[in-house]
Amino acid sequence: MTNQTHVNWGGHRIKLTWLPNEIIDIKKVTSVHGYCFYKGNVLLVNVEGREFNIPGGHIETEERPEETFRREAYEEGYVEGNIQYLGAIETSHEDNPLFVEGGKYPLVGYQLFYRMDIEKCHPFLRENETITRIWVEPEEVQHVMNDHELSLLVLEEVMSVK
Repeated sequence: MTNQTHVNWGGHRIKLTWLPNEIIDIKKVTSVHGYCFYKGNVLLVNVEGREFNIPGGHIETEERPEETFRREAYEEGYVEGNIQYLGAIETSHEDNPLFVEGGKYPLVGYQLFYRMDIEKCHPFLRENETITRIWVEPEEVQHVMNDHELSLLVLEEVMSVK
């Protein structure tokens, strides 16, 4: 598996590098995400304005990354379960001519990834920003997920962890 790719996010050229099992300084983490498994399928959520993706989001004040992922999985997908840290994706703007120093994101940041084996799947109440949730066979994730470049970098790793 290649552990690096370049993506175009809103006109910005960003280099993504998958770092399996690497521990990252929390001060450099921009977001936390995870693949949630239930009866052999992967949970994808349609968050308003983002299309289908895996649950995830930004760390709140005084929150640990594990807590962030658990909170986001519940808020977006109404699921709970056992989690395991998988690694991080380094997001580098070093080749991005549109990068703004001091802007929303650092020159080099990290997105942490987890795997959740769902133990509780609650009724989907649409109380937060998520419009719907769907269950997808793992091999179909890359065809449905909005950020399919991320799914290609991480999904093989996720599937090897049980």
